[in-house]
Amino acid sequence: MVDVGAKADTERVATARGRIRMRPETLAAIKDGGIAKGDVLSVAQTAAIMAAKRTWELVPMCHPLLLTGVSVDFGLDEAASLVEMAVTVKTRGKTGVEMEALTAVSVGLLTVYDMCKAVDRGMEIESIRLDYKAGGKSGEYRRAT
Repeated sequence: MVDVGAKADTERVATARGRIRMRPETLAAIKDGGIAKGDVLSVAQTAAIMAAKRTWELVPMCHPLLLTGVSVDFGLDEAASLVEMAVTVKTRGKTGVEMEALTAVSVGLLTVYDMCKAVDRGMEIESIRLDYKAGGKSGEYRRAT
């Protein structure tokens, strides 16, 4: 692990995004509460938050961080038949939260897959990416659209 002991504590934030493509009937079942395992988006939200908090246990060179906030947002795109997920993670510390945001999106989308796989094994998780980060020596990054 990189020694971050001499670095100053700063406010840090990162937003990651990804999506899962599925059959239109699967998206309709998510929207209408018709998935047998329960409320897909609520469970995926909880999974994403839990994953952000435990990233240091999953990614070998990540530092354990005291997160000050994790927010999860979903978008349902019926025309493209997909669920989009965005996660924003915040902390005040010596290292950034990009990995926490990316891990949260990954696990949140895997949870959507797990909850819906009985009706649609052909779902595809795609486009997981860092959209924004701020704080620390490297400053701000914003993905070009």
